[in-house]
Amino acid sequence: MNDRYDAGAAGYGADQYELVGYDEYGQPVYRQVQTQQQTYDPYTQQHQQGYGYDPYAQQGQQQGQQSPPAYDYGTGGQPAPDYGSYDPYGTATHQGGAGQGASHDPYGQTAAGTTGRQPRVAEQTAQQTAHIPQQAGPDHDREAPAEPQRDYHTEQFAFVEEPDANSEDVIDWLKFTENRTERREEARRRARGRIVALVVVLALVAAGGVGYLWYAGKLPGLSSEDSKAGTATAAGAQKRDVIVVHLHDTKGGGTSTALLVDNTTTERGTTVLVPNSLALTSDDGTTTTLAKSVEDDGSDGTRDALDTVLGTDIEGTWRLDTPYLQNLVDLVGNIDVDTDAEVPDPAAKKKGEAPLVNKGRDQTLSGKMAVAYATYRAPGEAQNAQLERFGQVMQGILRKMSSDPQAATTTIQTLAQILDPSLTDKDLGTFLAGLSDLAKGGDVKTDLLPVQNDGTLSAQASARVVKNVLGGTAKSPDKDAAVSVSVQNATGVRDNTEKARVVLLNGGFTFLEGGTGTARTTSQVVYTDAADKANAAEVAKTLGLSAGSVTKGKTSGSADVSVVLGQDYRPSSG
Repeated sequence: MNDRYDAGAAGYGADQYELVGYDEYGQPVYRQVQTQQQTYDPYTQQHQQGYGYDPYAQQGQQQGQQSPPAYDYGTGGQPAPDYGSYDPYGTATHQGGAGQGASHDPYGQTAAGTTGRQPRVAEQTAQQTAHIPQQAGPDHDREAPAEPQRDYHTEQFAFVEEPDANSEDVIDWLKFTENRTERREEARRRARGRIVALVVVLALVAAGGVGYLWYAGKLPGLSSEDSKAGTATAAGAQKRDVIVVHLHDTKGGGTSTALLVDNTTTERGTTVLVPNSLALTSDDGTTTTLAKSVEDDGSDGTRDALDTVLGTDIEGTWRLDTPYLQNLVDLVGNIDVDTDAEVPDPAAKKKGEAPLVNKGRDQTLSGKMAVAYATYRAPGEAQNAQLERFGQVMQGILRKMSSDPQAATTTIQTLAQILDPSLTDKDLGTFLAGLSDLAKGGDVKTDLLPVQNDGTLSAQASARVVKNVLGGTAKSPDKDAAVSVSVQNATGVRDNTEKARVVLLNGGFTFLEGGTGTARTTSQVVYTDAADKANAAEVAKTLGLSAGSVTKGKTSGSADVSVVLGQDYRPSSG
């Protein structure tokens, strides 16, 4: 038996069919195109057959003719219920309002709402009952294929909104602004980091520099010449090596004294020039001067007297006669000095000959020239001027001396001089080698000990040189222990006052400046108390005046003895 649909049978040959969907087995489902010739109401037929009255059947007949039924040829050609315009996805709608072409549920219910959507139950029922014309019915024995993927469209969902092109632009602009802000913040952070790193580096460099300057003793305000009284304790705690040098002029007479100081704590050296007028206390307790002490008391007595006055601890005495000074300069290979005066040649037979030493910067001096410059004192010049020239020569020797202790010791031994027992060749060579190393680095300077006219030390000397350089405490002899002598110059020669001062100080007297008087031919020495008569006679002898110049009278000021120098005064070379 063939159940397939025959296009020419039962008057349906001329009808048209259209595809309405697929059943659950993936088979296409067709329906007959609606025509006006035939109206079939399956629900009315059901009512006539006893299935019950369908109230919506009459409503469908009043609103228009129903489409001819679709036949399910897989069930023997029985007419299938008419579902109206079947939309397999339930999204299609009919034109003409709710009353035109309304879909009906095969169970007697109309489609939900007026939008033309079909309930899912009706959709499944239609898929199970409708089949293709001229096609065999479903084969229940074969495996059902997977349900095809449904194609959903955006118009099925009311909550889907159209994309806004402006929103993309806003998002892009926000991203751009955010990125640019982040870049700026990152650049600021990096700049701050670089600045902080630079400040840290500069701080470390500055701290290192200050630390080095402090360690080397070169900080302004903390060096030896700029130290304050508050640093006296620290200065006193420093380790120093000190020796005293006495230059003896074997031809012209006289001595020059300097203290060589090696501060091993600050690694700085100093040459302290000591004027001959410095008042000292001799071994018998009387007051004397440095020059007189060197001549009378020798090296040991003078060293002890200097320790008492300056509060130092001098380790040894180096007696350097002028011939040995000449040999020493020749051994080190000459020296360079900035000379401040022209020194005539002592061997010159005629006046006007070329000087032995020229005045100027960086003058190279041989041994003979160095001795002439170190002992030179121009007419009317103070002894301190000659002392400073001696200091320049010593500075030049230290710069040219070997920094090797063994080599420096060999140089000292080559001089073949007899040293004081307090100082051996090795000790002196090692000491000079250490100072030479400092001098080559510019760490050795020269200071003049400021001595007042009466031979005592001033407070300034105590603070600046004695405490800071020597690490000692000044203690000048009691003024009452020495005879004070006031000197008035009436010779008509200005320099005679200075020459008399040196002679008196060297004689152990205290010198007082009496000014300049009207020129007179004879000198006079006056005393007031009878106890000072002997002292007055000693003063006249020291100055080279006759004993008849001593007379009793009224002294000037607080002086024990007053002296008026006349044209008969002949200054000595002292």
